[in-house]
Amino acid sequence: MTNTAPTLAEQRRQLRRELRQRRRALSASQQRDASRRLCRQLRRLPEVQRARRVALYLPNDGEIDPTPLLDWLRQRGAKAYLPVLMPLADNRLWFVHYHAATPMVRNRFGISEPSTRHAAHRARRLPPWALDLVLLPLVGFDAHGQRMGMGGGFYDRSFAFTRRQGPRPRLLGVAHTCQQVAALPSAGWDIPLDAIVSDSAVIRPPRPA
Repeated sequence: MTNTAPTLAEQRRQLRRELRQRRRALSASQQRDASRRLCRQLRRLPEVQRARRVALYLPNDGEIDPTPLLDWLRQRGAKAYLPVLMPLADNRLWFVHYHAATPMVRNRFGISEPSTRHAAHRARRLPPWALDLVLLPLVGFDAHGQRMGMGGGFYDRSFAFTRRQGPRPRLLGVAHTCQQVAALPSAGWDIPLDAIVSDSAVIRPPRPA
């Protein structure tokens, strides 16, 4: 008899489709309300309050919007950085200083990011280890701190060094409450997060021994 049970990769692909559909189904007003609640949660966290070099993202495909934090960060003297697809590299990211005059383009996924020519200047970007805090967009998460990204592995490759000793940023996954599931199949390459923050809760996964 042929085994028709879905593989782990197939389970994750199907769940990813379902969860992306959930967040896309939110209305514009629901998105705005969720964004405000998320940013209120984030501003209360000590690692956010201490951070001076913060990487976040511009929302796409229904992702929860962290950009209301930008003015708050600026008032605190913190700098904001955006991910940029690193040219000629295997699914890795640059993190480029972002401000009102930053020239922006659409990357191959249709996501707005600082232009590659602008980002190519070393003085305008930081290596991932030099950031204080990174807000990662999630597709799904569970109460145990397991998480699911878009599947490209950009953040996992860029922050693989966090598994070793040495300087590292705090990594916070952010998502809509509707993206939480009872249990999420994990993958060995997923980089552990310090916390997952939704518009209604903060989950701190147990630290690995």
